[in-house]
Order: sequence, then C-alpha cells, then structure tokens
Amino acid sequence: MPPIPRLGPYEGPALLSYGFRPFFLFGALYAGLAVLAWLPIFTGELAMASAFTPRDWHVHEMLYGYVPAVVTGFLLTAIPNWTGRLPLQGTPLLLLLTIWIAGRVAVTVSALIGWLAAALIDGAFLLLIAAAAAREIVAGGNWSNLKVVSLIALLALGNACFHLEAHVAGTADYSIRVGLAAVVMLITLIGGRIVPSFTRNWLARENPGRLPVPFGRFDGIVIAASAAALLLWIVLPQTVAAGAALLVAAALQSARLARWAGDRTARERLVLILHLGYAFIPIGFLLAGLATFELVPAAAGIHAWAGGAVGTMTLAVMTRASLGHTGHALIASRATQAIYAAVLLATLSRIGAALEPAHSLPLLSLAATLWAAAFLGFGFAYGPILVRRVR
Repeated sequence: MPPIPRLGPYEGPALLSYGFRPFFLFGALYAGLAVLAWLPIFTGELAMASAFTPRDWHVHEMLYGYVPAVVTGFLLTAIPNWTGRLPLQGTPLLLLLTIWIAGRVAVTVSALIGWLAAALIDGAFLLLIAAAAAREIVAGGNWSNLKVVSLIALLALGNACFHLEAHVAGTADYSIRVGLAAVVMLITLIGGRIVPSFTRNWLARENPGRLPVPFGRFDGIVIAASAAALLLWIVLPQTVAAGAALLVAAALQSARLARWAGDRTARERLVLILHLGYAFIPIGFLLAGLATFELVPAAAGIHAWAGGAVGTMTLAVMTRASLGHTGHALIASRATQAIYAAVLLATLSRIGAALEPAHSLPLLSLAATLWAAAFLGFGFAYGPILVRRVR
C-alpha cells in the first residue's frame, strides 16, 4: 500500500496549505501587538471597550487567545503525522482562522456587544478544535493522543468559566488557574515527547555519548504528580497541601529535565532552546509553591509558566516546525537566536517585576518591549517563508 501523501491536491494560497502557516504567523503577530497595547491600557493611557478589566483582558488574550492559535497550528500539523490522514487546507482552514480572529475582536469589544455574545463567539474556536482533533484521532485509530484533546477541552472549559467568572465576580481567578494548568500539562505531555526526541536525534548524529533517558515509569509519576499539584493549586491555592505538592512537582520536573541531556546541546540552538523553555516548568512550580507560603508574589510563578514555558516553548516549536515543514535547513539563524534571547530576557524581566515591586514599572515596560520584539520578530523573520510555497 503506498504511503498516504502529506498534502492533498491544493492550488490556493500557500498560507492556507497547512495549519501551522496561518496560526503560527497570526498568533505570533497578535501576541506581540496585544502586549504592546496592554501596557498603555494597564497604565490608563489607552481605553478599551472590553467587559474585562485590563489585567483580565491581557491574561485572557495570552492564555485563551494566543495559546490556542499556536496549539491549533501544532495540532493541525502533528495530527496528520499521528493518524496518516490528510491535513486541513484551504477554505476549512480559512474558516477556522476567521473564527479565531472573530473571538479576538469579540473579547476586545465585549462591553459593546455584551459579555454573553463575546463568550459564545470566543468559545466557539476551542470547541471546534477539540471536536476536529478528536474526530481525526479517532478516525485514525490513534487513541493514545486523545489525552491531548482532553486538555484542549479543559482549556475550552476554562475559557467559558473565565467569561462567566469575570461577569459574575468582576474579575477572573479560578479560571485563570484552570487555563494555565491546562497549558502547563500540555507542555508537560508534548514537551516530554519532542524535547528528548529532538535531543536524541541531534546527539546521535552530532555529539555521540549520553542520550536522553527514554519515556518510562518515572515520567508517568512526574506527570501524575504535576497534575495533582496543579489541581490543588486551582482549588486550594493558599494551602500547605498545595504548596508542598507544587514543591514536590518542581523537584520531579527538574529531575525529568536533567534526564534529557540538555547540557550536551549547547552547540545546537534549536535544541537547546527547548530545554531552556521547558526549564521554566519546574521553575514555575517552585515559585508557585513558594508563593503559597507567601515567600514570593504569586505573579512570579505565573509568569515563569506563562512567559517562560509558554512563550519560549511556543517560539521554539514554531521556529523549528516552520523551517522543517517549508524545506529549510534546521539552523538557528542570527534572527532566530535573537528571537530566543528576547523571549528569555522578557520572561526574566517580568519575573523580576514581580519580585521587585519598587522597580516593577520599568521592568514591566522592558518585558513588554522584549516580548513584542520576540513575537513580531518571528513574524518578520518567518512570515516570508510561511506565505510562500515550498520549492
């Protein structure tokens, strides 16, 4: 039986030929522009017609706006490889992109159209992605990857709760933790697959010696302990039990990362950045655990996860996938390395702003500028290859 082709017959715009192309590009541009807008909104220099508070708009649009775009780009590219089925292209892909954009507009003008209308428009995207991913995985008989769909469904639930909680209570709280926990577990699951895999491939070819430890019982323990700690953090964030569980998860996640031989990848930036990005998972657990004992502000751990793990890992995946799926060599150019440096420095600045309240405003400004530079830099450096056909 001949192999199933990676792409079906398609003559439309290259941008709509594969899921990673539009969602990586528009997701990155939105992440950069939204943060540039958020800082003057936060300081009161710019007004917005959202029903959300400025902080909630910022959190929502990063957690439930940007992240779903990148996750969608990843899933629409990975699922055909998992299942052997053809990828989404053309008009259906454009429809999904349009629904995602409509959600961003609806949330931003939700004070004008009403919170419920905004919630329905915004919530449709994640529900469609979860349903489409589940359909393809089930049709391809790839049952093991349904756990990824369950986390997308949890993210969709968190999004619905975010709108409701913000409307009823005036600001979101539990739903922020639900969404962030779902994303942390996505990185724990997917990162646990791609980081050691890409590391092993490069080391076996370029730097023979110690290789990443294969997935085993220990990884399952880490995943279970992390999920339990996050559940306690969602429900009982200020308790000793939650704090202890978060610190245990931090230690286990650190040990897991150390087993992947990241210290041997310094010469290959496309691999090294995956380890650096994943390192913010245990750092986030550590800071979140310390925050429950009031040793550090809660924002430090939240931004280690949201800025460090999410921001760095998504850029790492987007740059690598964009190069690999468009026929370019897997080499981290100077522009790519600058993107990595910017997102890492943005994260450190944002954590510093939480830890040093006396210097919070200049550090926030620096973090926002560097974050925008990283994501708009991705759009500038990778946009041309995402909108052109592979030759």
